[in-house]
Amino acid sequence: MIHAGVVTGARVTHDSACVDELAAASPESQRVGVERLLSVPDVEEAYVLSTCNRVEAYVVSPDAAVGRATLEEFFEGVDDDAVVHTDHDDSLRHLLRVATGLESVIVGEDQIIGQVRTAYEDARSADGIGSVLETGVTKAIHVGERARTETEINDGVVSLGSAATRLAAEDGALDGATALVVGAGEMGRLAARSLADANVGELVVANRTASHAAHLIGDLAVDADAVPLEALSTVVGDADVVVTATNSTDPILGPTHFEPGGVGPDEPEAETANGGGPTDTVIVDLGQPRDVSPAADELSTVTVYDLDDLESITEETREQRADAADEVERMIDHEFDLLRDQFKRARADEVIAAMYESAERIKARELQTALSRLEGEEFTPEQREVVESMADALVNQLLAPPTKSLREAAAEDDWSTISTALQLFDPEFGDDNSATLFSTADGTEPRIGAADDD
Repeated sequence: MIHAGVVTGARVTHDSACVDELAAASPESQRVGVERLLSVPDVEEAYVLSTCNRVEAYVVSPDAAVGRATLEEFFEGVDDDAVVHTDHDDSLRHLLRVATGLESVIVGEDQIIGQVRTAYEDARSADGIGSVLETGVTKAIHVGERARTETEINDGVVSLGSAATRLAAEDGALDGATALVVGAGEMGRLAARSLADANVGELVVANRTASHAAHLIGDLAVDADAVPLEALSTVVGDADVVVTATNSTDPILGPTHFEPGGVGPDEPEAETANGGGPTDTVIVDLGQPRDVSPAADELSTVTVYDLDDLESITEETREQRADAADEVERMIDHEFDLLRDQFKRARADEVIAAMYESAERIKARELQTALSRLEGEEFTPEQREVVESMADALVNQLLAPPTKSLREAAAEDDWSTISTALQLFDPEFGDDNSATLFSTADGTEPRIGAADDD
């Protein structure tokens, strides 16, 4: 039976959804998401990529309709308008674009390639990676690496952490300011490094595990301190700039953290040390779900930015990297053609293998029948070997021309020829699901040898 896997994808991203919709789409973890998808009958492979800007899911199934239904259920809690569905070809091409950074909030950002790799390892650990996604995801990682080494797509601002610093700087000078970073993960590390490069006077990193925060500040050229998350309320009031990037499921900062002296929002505001009025705090919330309660933004002394507010920085970066992006697009076109050819060869080889397997069964059966009829004859081992070699030679010579034709047909997307050939060599072909490999509901030819594309 021919493996008839077709890729189906669906995603909720910063392009189609707001921060809260992204939060609603996020699985408990990438591995848990993969396991949930694999629990659906007929889903053979699965891959989930979940970051602060995107939740993407890919499945391999015998039929595109199965994949579509599975992914609709996976994103059931999200508004339909926020979910983008893709078929086999578009899913694979989109994955290449994601890995190169063309789909990122910050075009060309470096973090996404590592996130694609981590998602691949998570899917593998959950037995979600088979031959189809192995080919597709590793190709995406390869293209992502090429884009960053062969083009200038990642020059300049290359992360949300550095974009957060740029956004905060628009509200006031960072030189000499007191900055607080909440979260010591990759995003927090990038934000801390960017703030240090902006010459803040003091930097505090708060994290659930204080040792991780201490490790983060170890190589920063700035007066820095690490504190546990429990100490957040004691340090946040001194911060001019706050960047949050945690995986918390609930807000970790609210209006009470920023009310001067612990007073309520309607009570008199505290004076600064120099009598110049209340201290203003700029917060950039990179958390998904939100790290900062929206109510904090209602305070007159607090300005809160979230992922939706980075448009000005991202648009500037997009314009700066337009030429590099065009170069990456051409790279993707070329690599996608190679990917198609790779899938075509694999599909043709599967069919050829099935053809040879069928022929071998017939050969073995007929050879056994012939030898049993000659049981009275005296056959030496050498004579028996001659007979068997002749049978092998007949099979190989008979199948050589159709093998060549099948490979040529696959290269030309001539799947009807392959289907006909397989039926001729495998009488049981039409009785199993492998028939779907070469036909679609409307009779058109499938993409990249897919089973059924809508």
